[in-house]
Amino acid sequence: MKKLLIANRGEIAVRIARACRDYGIQSVAVYADADIDAQHVHQADEAFALDGQRPAETYLAIDKLLAVAKRSGADAVHPGYGFLSERAEFARAVIDAGLIWVGPNPDTIDVLGDKVQARKIAQQVGAPLVAGTPGPVENAAQVLAFAEQHGLPIAIKAAFGGGGRGMKVAWRLDEVAELFASAVREAEAAFGRGECFVEQFLDRPRHIEAQILADKHGKVVVVGTRDCSLQRRNQKLVEEAPAPFISEQQRQRIHQAAQDICAKANYVGAGTVEFLLSQDGTLSFLEVNTRLQVEHPVTEETTGVDLVIEQLRIADGLPLSISETPTPRGHSFEFRINAEDPGKGFLPTPGHITVFHPPSGPGVRLDSGVISGSQVPSNFDSMMAKLIVSGATREQAIARARRALAEFNIEGIASVLPFHRAVMEHADFTGADRFAVHTRWIETDFADQVTLAHRSDTPADPGVLRTFVEIDGKRHALGLPTALLQGLSLPDTRRETTPAAEPADPNAVLTPVAGNLYAWVVEEGDSVSSGQVIAVVEAMKMETSVLAPCAGRVRISQAAGEYFEAGAVIGRIEVGD
Repeated sequence: MKKLLIANRGEIAVRIARACRDYGIQSVAVYADADIDAQHVHQADEAFALDGQRPAETYLAIDKLLAVAKRSGADAVHPGYGFLSERAEFARAVIDAGLIWVGPNPDTIDVLGDKVQARKIAQQVGAPLVAGTPGPVENAAQVLAFAEQHGLPIAIKAAFGGGGRGMKVAWRLDEVAELFASAVREAEAAFGRGECFVEQFLDRPRHIEAQILADKHGKVVVVGTRDCSLQRRNQKLVEEAPAPFISEQQRQRIHQAAQDICAKANYVGAGTVEFLLSQDGTLSFLEVNTRLQVEHPVTEETTGVDLVIEQLRIADGLPLSISETPTPRGHSFEFRINAEDPGKGFLPTPGHITVFHPPSGPGVRLDSGVISGSQVPSNFDSMMAKLIVSGATREQAIARARRALAEFNIEGIASVLPFHRAVMEHADFTGADRFAVHTRWIETDFADQVTLAHRSDTPADPGVLRTFVEIDGKRHALGLPTALLQGLSLPDTRRETTPAAEPADPNAVLTPVAGNLYAWVVEEGDSVSSGQVIAVVEAMKMETSVLAPCAGRVRISQAAGEYFEAGAVIGRIEVGD
C-alpha cells in the first residue's frame, strides 16, 4: 500500500495517520461538517468532506467513503474502531473496489460479529462459556422464559454489536420487556441490525481480554492481556495491562482459548478476545472484537509492539514481527478522557473546549483528537483523548497516574477527569493486595462524591455553509464554518455562569442532555407515575432516559427524530382531570 484512507474520526484517526507516517505511506482523512477543523483533518496528508452532520450520512456512508478513496487515489482503507470497523459489507465493498482492507476477512467478520456464531466456535474449541440462547430471541417473552429457566441476572446483547452497545442487564423480571426493547433500539441505531440474544450474566465479574495478532501465513500470537473492568453503561473508562491479580493458570487459560478461537475462525489481523471472570473464579468467553481496540496503547506500552504498524504489515502480506507472546515490561493504565459529567450520571457534554492542557513527563503518553479551541460535536462519541501512563511496576504506574491526572486541565466543557482522580485514590482499585473492582462497581460500590463539573453555555453552531466558487473557469464546492461567517464570540468560561432557573412549569418534560429525541416510549394521553421513563434521548451513541417530573397524563409537544438542546421542553404532564 502507498496511500491509506482512514474511514474514521477523532483520536483514532490521528493515531492511524501517525502510524502511516511511521510506516512510510500517505494518509487520507474524511470529515463530517462538524469536524471540518478537527485534529485528524490536520494530521492527515489530505482531507475530504463527507457533506453531512450525522453518522449515517458521513462515517457510515459506504458509498461516500469509497468515492473519496477513488478521488484521492488511496489504495487501502483502515476503519479504525466503531462506525464501520466490524461491518463485513464494508470490508467486501472495499475489496470489491480493488482496495486493500486493513482488517480481518469479511467472512471472519461475519462469523465472529454474529455473537451467536462466535459462541458456537468457542464451544467447539472448548473455551469456557456460560449458558445462553442458541440463537437470537424474537420477543420479550422468550427473554423471560430464559430468565425463569436459568435465573437472574441475564444479559440481553446485540447479536451483531460490540463495545457494549445494545447490551442491557436485567436484574428483575419486571424490567425485562423494556430492557429488551432498549437493547433492540440501541443495536439498530449503532449497527443497523436489532437482533439480540440472551446469556447468563456473571454477577460482579471482571472484564479481561486478550490482544491477538494473526498474519496471512497462519501465525496467531497472543500479544498480552488487559483488564477493562472499570465501566459505566458497559463502556470502559479505565484499562490496564497486563491484567493484574490473576493466576498464571487463569492467564494461560485465557491465552489458549483466545488463540484457539482465532485459529478456528481463520483470523487475520489485530483482534481482541474478551472474557468475564467472576469472583469465584468462573471464566466465560464473552465475544471477539474484529478490530483494533480503544485500549490498544496499554498493550503497546507493555510489550513494545506497535499494533497499528502490525495491522499495516499484515495487510501488506508481511509476517508478524513477533513469533510468541512477549514478556510484559512494566505496567500501564489508560484513562479515557470523555466529554461527560461524572457528577451528573456521566451525561455527555458536547461543546467548545476553551482550555486543553494535558500532562507530560516520565511514563506519560497522550493519544488525542482535540486541542484547546476544538469543538466536541453532539452527534459522535464523547471521547476526546486517551491518557496512557506507564511504570516499571503497577505501584509506580499508579503514582505517575495520580501526578498526570492532577496536571490535566480541561475547561469549557465537563470531563471525566474528576472520576479518574477519585478512582486512583480508591483502595478497591489501587490496593496492593486485592482488586475489588468489577464491571458494575461504578454503579454499585463507588460511593465517592465526584465534584460537579462546570458546564458551558450552549455550544456554538459547528455547522458548515456550503456554496460554490469558480477558479480558472472551473466550478468548485466551498465549505465555510458557520461560526466564522457569523463572527461568533465564544462564551467566557472564566466567569461562573448563573445556575439555570427552575422551569416556570414544574410539569414540563425536559431533555436531560443535548441530543436526538430517539423515541417516546409512551403514547399521547397515557397515565404515568413520577420518575417513570417516558422517552429516550440519544447523544454521543448513548441512550439517556427522559423521566416524568410528576404523575399524570402525557401531552407530547415534540415528535421523535429531532435534535434538541439540554433542557428543551418536549412535552408536559397534566395533573388531575
